Amino acid sequence: MAPLIVLVVVTGLSRLTGWLLIDWLDSWPHAARLGLAAMFVLTASAHFLPPRRGALIAMVPPRLPAPAALVTLTGVLELAGAAGLLIPPVAPVAALCLAALLVVMFPANVRAARAGIGVKTMPLSARTVVQTVFIGACVLAAF
Repeated sequence: MAPLIVLVVVTGLSRLTGWLLIDWLDSWPHAARLGLAAMFVLTASAHFLPPRRGALIAMVPPRLPAPAALVTLTGVLELAGAAGLLIPPVAPVAALCLAALLVVMFPANVRAARAGIGVKTMPLSARTVVQTVFIGACVLAAF
């Protein structure tokens, strides 16, 4: 739930700042880029810090090799995507790549919810809705 709160709050505050002070942020796509960047920095931290790292490793489907390395790789990709969102010329590509990453990682969430393992923050139905919001924000940020 914390990533959703970060996304909504940072995006909203960025948009408000744009309306009041900074013209560039007077755009939902630009504000969403800042919200997503903050959210992905938060979620990436879980890929490197206990106890969440262990839970994320447990979520990796067993047919995939080197779960710990995959968790590290996805954390690095989230950080790279967050940085890319802050660089206007590459932000649209970064946003679409992050949307693709969310889609690719979602089966781990399904497996974890069904098996009762890993990060257990919400039921699968709610997680699906939240993941859809994250993907939608990425698509918005691509424009």
